[in-house]
Amino acid sequence: HSSSSVTTSTPSIDSSLLSLLLFLLCPCRLYPKKDKEFFSFLKFECETLEEYSCICIFLPTAITAAFLPPRQEYSQIRLGVINSSIIDQNSNSNSNHNKHSNNSNNNNNSNHIKNTNTNNQNYKSIKMIVDQNSNSNSNHNKHSNNSNNNNNSNHIKNTNTNNQNYKSIKMSTTTYTKGELLPVIDPSRVRLEIKDPVDEGALVQAKEIFQTIRGSGSVCPTKLIEVAERLGDIPKQEEPAESNGCRYIISAEECKKAFEDLSEEERSSLVNIHARVKAFAEAQRASVRDTEIDIPGGKAGHTVSPCKAAGCYAPGGRYPLPSSVIMTAVTAKAAGCETVILASPRPAKITKAAAYISGADLFLCVGGAQAIATMAYGIEPSSTNTSILPVPRCDVIVGPGNKWVTAAKSIVQGYCGIDMLAGPSEVLVICDKTANPRIIAADLIAQAEHDVVARAILLSDDKHTIKCVEEEVARQLHSLPEPNKSTAQAAFTHSFAVLCDTIDQCIAISDDIAPEHLEIQTANPQTIANKCANYGGLFIGTHAAEVLGDYGAGPNHTLPTGGTGRYTGGLSVFNFLRIRTWMRVDDATQSQNMVQDSITMARLEGLEGHARAAELRSLDKS
Repeated sequence: HSSSSVTTSTPSIDSSLLSLLLFLLCPCRLYPKKDKEFFSFLKFECETLEEYSCICIFLPTAITAAFLPPRQEYSQIRLGVINSSIIDQNSNSNSNHNKHSNNSNNNNNSNHIKNTNTNNQNYKSIKMIVDQNSNSNSNHNKHSNNSNNNNNSNHIKNTNTNNQNYKSIKMSTTTYTKGELLPVIDPSRVRLEIKDPVDEGALVQAKEIFQTIRGSGSVCPTKLIEVAERLGDIPKQEEPAESNGCRYIISAEECKKAFEDLSEEERSSLVNIHARVKAFAEAQRASVRDTEIDIPGGKAGHTVSPCKAAGCYAPGGRYPLPSSVIMTAVTAKAAGCETVILASPRPAKITKAAAYISGADLFLCVGGAQAIATMAYGIEPSSTNTSILPVPRCDVIVGPGNKWVTAAKSIVQGYCGIDMLAGPSEVLVICDKTANPRIIAADLIAQAEHDVVARAILLSDDKHTIKCVEEEVARQLHSLPEPNKSTAQAAFTHSFAVLCDTIDQCIAISDDIAPEHLEIQTANPQTIANKCANYGGLFIGTHAAEVLGDYGAGPNHTLPTGGTGRYTGGLSVFNFLRIRTWMRVDDATQSQNMVQDSITMARLEGLEGHARAAELRSLDKS
């Protein structure tokens, strides 16, 4: 959505008075070691008078805004869906953004707050995300421990005014009624706008991490561990640096034990999903083969060969994603990659088990930019410390991740290959009056619970169906457990429905958006599907749920987002394959026409050196 202001009631409490009271009543916060309880629910840790003053300015305003009810009607930004979980220290993805800013300079804090609150996701002004290794697009202040934030206001503004890094659906300002989850907009108000997938703030911090752990060559294992400890990838440990080199690796034995410790049902599901993904990937690999044709005097052709080493990233934040382990590592193995390196921070038991069954050769238990850097540049073996395990450089790096992962992939692309620069997840459903509102609502919620910036879109030619779907969304959201419920509610603040005149108009709008996931739930789904041109993954008919694609029907679930489905596809064996051409001339006499054509064209292009090189193959000139 385009940014727009929110009209709310004027605060009746003087925030400056509250600031003064807090400052007078809480001098102990100047010495955090003396008392760490008062602000513990917001996870503030103040070391200096300047930082404490900033909190005293910020907190009363935030609390006042949080507890004042908005008007019953307001524009575009529907804060009414944010509930009592605004301040939730138990949410893995919604910690306060000042958690890691102890040593930063917040001279521009007032502008910082102002710019944050103009974001079209105002709930994030308090409910910030700090987990750099989460599969969400988290707030970029996670890595600002030692950074100088004199330009903090612009830094925050650049990040928060682009809450969907890759694409936004812009509409004219529309007035909604409080509580609406799928506001119906006119088709003319939907417009595609492509935006840079790389968050500027995350890119700056990713570069800092690269400089810290890499220098000019391969990654330093000691520095990698220091960064991984600071960012919570691995637990802090009071040991000499020389003895903790292997702490960034999960052993094959540990992964095997995790697989064996699963229940019979869990192990069976993992085995079945692995088999289906492997079968589909192997079919893809078999579809492209070496080939050759005749040319004047010889042969020409291409060979298909895999990259030697593949790096696979699997998010490890809010929810463990063993399915991403299988989708990436199994696909790389099916392509024929000799070495497959997996990276995932704080891996759960099921993630380790997925790594085992997928055949990953090396498992890095670090995430974010530090994981991408390690897979791209590798770790050299140590001649003096055998506990430091080497990591080979990867030829290609794939897999979904948050904005730090995306920023890091943008840094290494060119040095090695990448699959894509992905943004927030999306689902778009095209339906008619024959569709089941309960099923559609469930599918929209399933996508919305991925992330607070995920988006669910409904296109239909039937007004009653849209109304029934929204009612079902509200009913099903009510019974969803936390933190899924709060995440999905936040995602619905920038989701919408479009009432179209015909299904063909639905198709046209869908092609403009090019969604990551496209579901067709109509009376004739295959006919409609055949008309759709732009999407990441297509799910045809009521029973082809998008979640079945998430969990291993066969096709890969790592798909292009943000409109990039207009020109590219999802992750496949082709990301790990190289198509290399060759030619051979066996009969110089038969090749003379080709030689003469080359001489002529070279001189037309003004490349005399080319022409002379071709002339040396001419039998007339020799």
